[in-house]
Amino acid sequence: MENIYNAIKVSEHVYWVGAIDWTVRDFHGYTTPHGSTYNAYLVMAENITLIDTVKAPFLDEMMARIKSVVDPAKIKYIVSNHSEMDHSGCLPQAINLIKPEKVFASTVGAKTLKEHFHDISAIIPVKDGEVLSLGNMELRFMETRMIHWPDSMFSYLPADELLFSQDAFGMHLATLERFADEIPWATLEYEEATYYANIVLPYSPIVLKALQKLTATGWPIKIIAPDHGPIWRQDLDKILALYQKWATQMPEKKAVVVYATMWHSTEKMAEAIGEALAEAGIRVKLMSMNEFHRSEVVYEVLNAGALIVGSSTLNNNILPQMADVMTYLKGLKPANLIGAAFGSYGWSGEAVGDLQEILKAMKIEIVTEPVKVKNVPDEAVLLQCREMGKKVAAELKKRIGG
Repeated sequence: MENIYNAIKVSEHVYWVGAIDWTVRDFHGYTTPHGSTYNAYLVMAENITLIDTVKAPFLDEMMARIKSVVDPAKIKYIVSNHSEMDHSGCLPQAINLIKPEKVFASTVGAKTLKEHFHDISAIIPVKDGEVLSLGNMELRFMETRMIHWPDSMFSYLPADELLFSQDAFGMHLATLERFADEIPWATLEYEEATYYANIVLPYSPIVLKALQKLTATGWPIKIIAPDHGPIWRQDLDKILALYQKWATQMPEKKAVVVYATMWHSTEKMAEAIGEALAEAGIRVKLMSMNEFHRSEVVYEVLNAGALIVGSSTLNNNILPQMADVMTYLKGLKPANLIGAAFGSYGWSGEAVGDLQEILKAMKIEIVTEPVKVKNVPDEAVLLQCREMGKKVAAELKKRIGG
């Protein structure tokens, strides 16, 4: 039977031998409407080396792509840059099929893989800065702990000036185009920003240090090969600049109004707030959690300067869909935001106070008094909402200029 899966040449000595997941729609709460790829790479050195593996159900696809280049039995080494199951899920099976001489991971990765797969063969830990000889070329290792797991590391192939960056600089995007320059920039920027916001954002201070560390190595880099999405062989300065920008979390003149509503009263309040913000020269995104997904909200918050949240009260609490997004946002730790809270209620009215407490826990500075109303807002309440929008806009412009 003819093999339908073939490897794709990335550089002089490297092939992509990963898998395309066209149907995945959720990554631990992050919606992935355009699927993803699990990228594995084959280094055709004297000691042939496999960099990362794929999610367990895609073992056969990876092995088929490897076979299109070389007999898998000739692979001497496997390197695991990141032990998360979408990259290590099939590692035990791959080891059994390939029977490599050695398997390498970071010091933390070696422990984590043992915790995932209790009967896995011995994993050899490599330290930050260590060099692995592949015979006629070498791999250099750089620990990138907490981007985005404690075990994460980069591998660098000087012979091809190629950086295997594991989850950094990647995106969830299923496509038959393997290289970023084959895809419209608008698509790349959106998917990259969405990925950063939902996966990497809470580690932004660590990202800044890692970017400095990468620069300090002096490694010339022509290709960045991540574990998800397309491979970067052009516009490397653009993707590095975006990571620098997002990690710095400098606010822009943009406000995100996130709310959940029962009978449209809170929605009317949100619209009044949004109109006032826009009239004051602030870009506004209104997002009803009755319709939007939590990961879409985080994408919008990534470059925002203000987060304004609202909810009706249900059973003495905020609405469940609002609790969902606030829990998600709190865990992702967006920084440098100002905020406010609003909402309607029928009799008890705890939701607005609860939202304020969550904002405070997120270290978001509340810059105006909350607005809450019993049942349906009248003209006077909607004017209060507009006043909230004006106050947030004025404070935002004062802080970032303009």
